[in-house]
Amino acid sequence: MTVSDYAWVPTVEVVEHANITRLMRRHGVADLAALRAQSVADIDWYWNAVVDDLGLPFTTPYTALRDSSRGIEWTTWFTGGRFNAADACVGRWAEDPERADTPAIVHEAETGEVTTLSYRELAERVRRTANGLRARGIGEGDVAAIYMPMVPEAAIALYAAAAVGAVVLPLFSGFAAGAVAARLNDGEAKVVFTSDGTWRRGRQTALKPVLDEALGACPTVEHVVVHRGAALDVPWADGRDIEWEDFEESGTERERTFTVEDTDAEAPLLIGYTSGTSGKPKGAVHTHAGFVTKVASEVAYEFDVHPGDVYTWITDMGWIMGPLSVMGVHALGATLLLYEGAPDTPTPDRVWRLVERHRVTMLGVSPTLIRALKAAGPPPGDGVDLSSLRVFGSSGEPWDHDAYMWLADAVGERQRPIINFSGGTEVGGAFLAPYPIEPLRSCSLGGPSLGMDVDVFDPEGHSLRGTVGELVCRQPWPAMTRGVYRDSQRYVDSYWSMYPGVWRHGDWARIDEDGQWFLLGRSDEALNVAGKRVGPAEVESELLSHPAVAEAATIGVPDGTKGEAIWCFWTPVDPDGEDVSSELVALVADRMGKPFKPSRVVRVSELPRTRSAKILRRAVRAVAIGEDPGDLSGAENPGALDVVREALAATAPVKA
Repeated sequence: MTVSDYAWVPTVEVVEHANITRLMRRHGVADLAALRAQSVADIDWYWNAVVDDLGLPFTTPYTALRDSSRGIEWTTWFTGGRFNAADACVGRWAEDPERADTPAIVHEAETGEVTTLSYRELAERVRRTANGLRARGIGEGDVAAIYMPMVPEAAIALYAAAAVGAVVLPLFSGFAAGAVAARLNDGEAKVVFTSDGTWRRGRQTALKPVLDEALGACPTVEHVVVHRGAALDVPWADGRDIEWEDFEESGTERERTFTVEDTDAEAPLLIGYTSGTSGKPKGAVHTHAGFVTKVASEVAYEFDVHPGDVYTWITDMGWIMGPLSVMGVHALGATLLLYEGAPDTPTPDRVWRLVERHRVTMLGVSPTLIRALKAAGPPPGDGVDLSSLRVFGSSGEPWDHDAYMWLADAVGERQRPIINFSGGTEVGGAFLAPYPIEPLRSCSLGGPSLGMDVDVFDPEGHSLRGTVGELVCRQPWPAMTRGVYRDSQRYVDSYWSMYPGVWRHGDWARIDEDGQWFLLGRSDEALNVAGKRVGPAEVESELLSHPAVAEAATIGVPDGTKGEAIWCFWTPVDPDGEDVSSELVALVADRMGKPFKPSRVVRVSELPRTRSAKILRRAVRAVAIGEDPGDLSGAENPGALDVVREALAATAPVKA
């Protein structure tokens, strides 16, 4: 291949500056391919190297890296070690003369208000909040929920709970009362940290009233700590609700220095619930040392974050990217920019202005956001200074070529890699990830994340190359969920039943002739058309190549002749533009072959999605075949399903 075939080719300067280059040279590894191979040939060597290279602080050293005596499914890590995430991410930097007064968190609200906390100030806020928990008897094993937007107090609550040994339960700030109640009850939470409300798309949205409604069915919750971020008048329950400032003040005298519990390395740190796009939400259990080690390695080596860098990801604390970003950045002593609000409000260039104002070095986005910004207008020009930006991050859904290249070319000017990584809540990080020192093709995920022994299997468990199969992992890793919370059998059934002793993740993947990896959607969403299997993302990528298409969703519906027929839904770049559905039918048939010609292509004004930008294909399919779409608590715009219903009623199937 030639240089022009790649969306990113690293320069000598990038390679020399990269954290991963430092790691390779420390261990005498020749190149990235050799490092990937060595990291799975000897996973113990690799994860020990990570702990050493990043200086992760165990108060008591571990005596063995891992223990798989109960089977690979139940592997534990850092045997005998003691480790607390709050100490590793906050306490040690607050005591470091070179880091204590550097910014730990910068927060910008949609209103434009900016707040900054140094590591010293963050540690003091965490100390006070942790003491407030101690004063109310909250300690090891108790569950503390966080139902907040991306404000500094969300990170403070996370670290305060970790400091006292409590288990954090992050909740998506867009959840409705029923979804909040289900998770609080599942975790038997004793305390909830919340906000009165937040700003999104120029409007104030109340959070506490939603929580109040949920708490009517949550008998275990004893305390609600309320941050006044939006200055809203909200209901108040005396004896249960407490102002955040009063909560901190109540603990000021208990411990005068930053103090954390000396927790076991395997002590549970957080319960991360899946978003609900793959059935009933599952609670993934992550540990202090395992989670911090994995996320720190990825922020350091994949996103190449250094002390002094500024990292931001457009996300929510209720998705795994929230805790990953907070703890991954702070484990390295860098600066985390939290943005509260919609990234395209009041104008589409808001996200680029964030980069300019705060000198962001690593910007995390979703493909859906980039498609929306691409459709909204031209890329940022000479009037926006993106010179600080070195890396783009991406996760959560497949890319299409046009949107990927718009970001890489028109915005990134081929000078910034897109670190398109994929894993999940249950993984605690990435299975697949590119590194900034390797050339990358459009939409590529590069290859295996270091230490992750991943492969692509056919149904019989044989490795595949050049064709689509199941994404699997053959060895354990430190952030592997310690089961499904309160449902061990569901954990085994979900991940270990198809290939005994091998984790089956539920994603379609393909490795091309150059060894680059691509994801093609969930394997449980695969379409079986006349015996030929295809991932919905493959069809969607073709639809999105049409200049009139902004977003697309592809589903399979029962068909008496083919088994399943392909139905496609798309939103227009120009709401007043012509309906190009017939052109899209021809385009898919031409690009993918006549067997994959869609039986129905429907234009809609919007598609249902989560706030993390995943399109809810399952809900669209349910509407299409007349079934109940189920739990929509994770949807940002559930009303879009009515749009789909109306559009289906107004269109006819494509003629064969």
